[in-house]
Order: sequence, then structure tokens, then C-alpha cells
Amino acid sequence: MASKQDWLTEGMAVLVQRGEHALTIEELCTGLGLTKGSFYHHFKGMSAYKAALLAQFEAEWTTRFIDLAENYTDLSAREKLVRLLDVVEATGSPEPEVTIRVWAQRDPQARTALDQVDAARTAYARTLLMEAGLTPDDADRRARTLSLLVIGADFAVPRPSPAELRALLQHVIDEEPACAG
Repeated sequence: MASKQDWLTEGMAVLVQRGEHALTIEELCTGLGLTKGSFYHHFKGMSAYKAALLAQFEAEWTTRFIDLAENYTDLSAREKLVRLLDVVEATGSPEPEVTIRVWAQRDPQARTALDQVDAARTAYARTLLMEAGLTPDDADRRARTLSLLVIGADFAVPRPSPAELRALLQHVIDEEPACAG
């Protein structure tokens, strides 16, 4: 019998390879070579399955990264933010992120989950930027800019090289605050 994790791993593979329309109980069962009974052993239905899949995306692609950055207790807030960028960059393929974003354009459940992911990411970056001495307004603008740069890079054609994206992100982190007046 497949574990709950096996079902979620299969679901992410189906989602990335064939899109959210292929994310059906039948497709999942075929991919794992199992019956619907096995699916229903772990999930009450497709809505519950999608909720679990989206929660796993958040855990793997957001919470895990924040936890890794927080493990660097000897680093300054700016250094943690740079380390976080290192971790995100090292993940390689942006396909799960892109696929979830495309899915969220058509599905309210995915949109709600993605809004939660984006809010958590931006809030964490904002917190680190404020710890680094920026005002709340400047920290908020920069956190949003960092988020939009990362999202936009995933959809850019051609995609910027890791070094090019890193330079842009570093510029946002290191830029001196604008002077009022």
C-alpha cells in the first residue's frame, strides 16, 4: 500500500508533467498502480487531496526554506536573507512553483493556498529586512520587490541566469534607503 507521501509525490509529478486537469483520482491510481480504495484510505476526496498537496508545497517550498535560514543563528538578518537566497537558488528547477502559480490562476483553492505562501515569504523577508535596520515601509517595499523578482524570473523567457538573478536580488537587499526630502 502506498503511503500518504507517495500519493502526494505522485500528485506533484502529475501536476508538473501534465497540469492540474490531469490531477484526478484515476490518473493518480494509474500512476501508482493502485486502486481508488487506497486513495480513499488516505484522503476523503479530491478536495482534501488537493488541500494536502498544496500544504505539502507550502511546507517544502516555503516553511522548509525559512526553517533552514533560521538555523543560522550566528548570522545577521541580512546574511540570513542572503543564505535564504542561496537555498532557494540551490533548489534548481522552478517547475513546481510555476505549475502551482498557473493552477492558482484557475482554481480558488490553489489561489488561497498560494496567497498564504506568498504572504509567509514576504512577511519573513520583511522581518529580516526590519531586523537589518530598515523602516517598516522600506522593508515592506523591498520584501515585495524580492518576491516579485523571484516569481518573475520563473516566468521570464529566457530565464535569467542564477548569477544575473542573484545580482538583482542582492541589489535590492543592499540598496541604500531613499532619502526623503
